[in-house]
Amino acid sequence: MTGIPYTRTAQRPSWESLPQALRDAVTARLGAPVVTARSAGGGFTPGFAATLTTADGRAHFVKAAPLDSDISGWYATEARITAALPASIPTARLRWTAELADHRVLCLDAIDGAMPSLPWQPAQLAAALDAQAVIAEAFAAVPAELEPLVTTSWAERMTGTLDRWRDPAGPPAAAPAWALARADELAELEGVFWNFATTAAGLIHCDLRLDNVVIDAAGKAWVCDWNFLTRGPALLDAISLLLTAVPDHDVDALVAGEDPVLVDGALVAFSGYYLTAGAREEIPTSPHVRSHQRYYAELALRWLSARRP
Repeated sequence: MTGIPYTRTAQRPSWESLPQALRDAVTARLGAPVVTARSAGGGFTPGFAATLTTADGRAHFVKAAPLDSDISGWYATEARITAALPASIPTARLRWTAELADHRVLCLDAIDGAMPSLPWQPAQLAAALDAQAVIAEAFAAVPAELEPLVTTSWAERMTGTLDRWRDPAGPPAAAPAWALARADELAELEGVFWNFATTAAGLIHCDLRLDNVVIDAAGKAWVCDWNFLTRGPALLDAISLLLTAVPDHDVDALVAGEDPVLVDGALVAFSGYYLTAGAREEIPTSPHVRSHQRYYAELALRWLSARRP
C-alpha cells in the first residue's frame, strides 16, 4: 500500500492565520461568527479550504486564495463550472462567490462525510463508480449551460500531457526497463486512445481521484473540485478513479464492458503523464505531489503489465 497520506497531503493556511480583514468579510457573508474550522487535508494546492461551522449551527465549505495567485484563477474556474453543473451531478453546490479583502472566496455546501480510505472498501468503491456513471450519463453530450465554459478541444487541452509516449524527444526517461523495451507498442496504444478521445462528444471531470471524492454518512459518493472539466471520454474518468484500487481489487472486472485496447491505451497515457510529472522538481508548497504522481505512474504500469504480460 502507498505511504502517501492522502487525507493530509495539503499544506493549507488555518482559519486563524488568514488576514483579519478576510475573516471579518467572510464572517459577514456567512451571517454568524465562525465557531469551528476543519481544514480539508486532502489535495495538492495550498489554498485555504475548510468546513466552517457558524454560531447558528450551519456548516459552510469555504475556499479562499489571494487574487494575485494562480490558485485564485483555479477557484474562479471552479466557481463558474460548479454553478453551471446539472442538478443530477453528485457534488456540493456553490452558494456564493465573491472577491473579499483581496481574496477570491467560494462558499459551497458542506458535505458531511470523508474521503474514501485506502485500501478502498468495496461499498465505497462501488459508490464512487456509481457517481462516475451518473456523471458520464449527464455528460454524454455537453449540457447547454456548460457549452460556453468548455471551449478547448481534447487535443488543445491534452497535448503535452497524455501524449508522452509519443513525444518526438523519446519516451519518459523515468519509465521502468520493461516499459522502455516496449516503447513502440505503448506509443501505438497511446495513439489509439488519443484518436478515440478526440472524437468524444461529451465531458469528463478529468481529475477524478479518491481525494476528490467524499463519502457521506449514508454511503453516497460526492465528487468535488471541478476546475479541470474538459471534453473527453468517460472511460478516462473511470480509469483515473480505479488506479488506487489496483492493489486490492479486481479492476479488470470493473472495466470488463470496455474495449480492452482503449483501457490499455488510457493506462499508457496516464503512465506517461505521471512518469513525466513525477520526475519534475519537488514543490515546497506541495511536498507530496511528486510522490503521488510517481505512485500513480506505478499503479498505471502495474495494471497495464498485468493486462499485457
